[in-house]
Amino acid sequence: MAVSTRCLCLVLLFLFHFIGLIEGFEPENRLISRVEGTEQLQSFNDTSIAEKMEEATARNENAVQDPEKIVSMVEMDIQNSTQRRNLGYFSCGTGNPIDDCWRCDRNWQKHRKRLADCAIGFGRNAVGGRDGRYYVVTDPSDHDAVNPRPGTLRHAVIQARPLWITFRRSMVITLKQELMINSFKTIDARGVNVEIANGACLTIQFVSNVIIHGLHIHDCKPTGNAMVRSSPSHYGWRTMADGDGISIFGSSHIWLDHNSLSNCADGLIDAIMGSTAITISNNFFSHHNEVMLLGHSDTYTRDRIMQVTIAYNHFGEGLVQRMPRCRHGYFHIVNNDYTRWIMYAIGGSANPTINSQGNRYLAPSNRFAKEVTKRQGSRGRGWNWRSQGDLLLNGAFFTQSGVAASASYARASSLSAKSSSMVGSITSGAGALSCRTGRQC
Repeated sequence: MAVSTRCLCLVLLFLFHFIGLIEGFEPENRLISRVEGTEQLQSFNDTSIAEKMEEATARNENAVQDPEKIVSMVEMDIQNSTQRRNLGYFSCGTGNPIDDCWRCDRNWQKHRKRLADCAIGFGRNAVGGRDGRYYVVTDPSDHDAVNPRPGTLRHAVIQARPLWITFRRSMVITLKQELMINSFKTIDARGVNVEIANGACLTIQFVSNVIIHGLHIHDCKPTGNAMVRSSPSHYGWRTMADGDGISIFGSSHIWLDHNSLSNCADGLIDAIMGSTAITISNNFFSHHNEVMLLGHSDTYTRDRIMQVTIAYNHFGEGLVQRMPRCRHGYFHIVNNDYTRWIMYAIGGSANPTINSQGNRYLAPSNRFAKEVTKRQGSRGRGWNWRSQGDLLLNGAFFTQSGVAASASYARASSLSAKSSSMVGSITSGAGALSCRTGRQC
């Protein structure tokens, strides 16, 4: 009896010691899992995660653009862009207002933070790390997701202060676990070739003001069931990630520009759980099935606040569907070049408003895949989907529906569309750029 009592005491002491060891961290359980290809909410008891979610929801609701304000400001923003951005060099202009804002400057590397003033669309107020210091990544390793080494990309993105992150040299970064990006960060890979490949990829969760520019993101794989740090003061348990290239979760004021994305385990870009004020521009997508998901599920109505601009992107070879697939929110799809799809280009469910303007849609040779659009749901024909000034080639056709009045699309309008005849030149530089320092990019 004495022996058993002693054993019990030892077990209790061990448990108390273990509890003391883990008391210092706060669990950060993933809120979603894949069930037959559709995200479903899991139940969770972590009050800190619930609080983060509520804080993010309140912040994201404030980020939603007022429809009347958008209509009155869009033209003014475009007309005043030269003065606002202090430009005096349009000799190499392409008609792409983002690129013409900075690429003609031979000394762009000395004025890197001016990029933050070049954003357009719903994500145009994303400042990233503009108001912080520079952080130069020198080390491509990712040995420890809880205690990252200074000089690594992971160490840079988790910091609590604004940072403009650059890279000393070209590198391939294979992440062991998700890269949890904190608020007010810019990842700027101009001037070098930076690949995020063959491991975990990027997660933007419950944060705001993030700019990601110039990365090659490919071959992302599911990872997880591990501890991962998201800030200097917090790390927690992450369950299995899906293997998205960039996952945006409950976040706002996000700008993804001039990245090349391909061949990931799940989506190339997903934005869910009430994310809004997002611009996805000048990216090159290729060799992937389900390219882009915007909206968590048909039943998650908080995504009604979602506003996303998809502009000046090139959808290239080897793409199947979801360019994007939309739920609930408001989506401005403008001046993109669709040169490949196998099933369809733009899909949706749960009453999204889709405003397609000035795009070039080249249908595949398959006569059963000529339709640009795909609706999922029995009431889809009444949803507000319009095509305005789009160039439809090789038998492509866009099935329009919903209210004809232009006022119904005010909340899905974020910039002035150029003529579809200009799409070739506007998107000619899509994807990660090869910009050498001291040269015009």
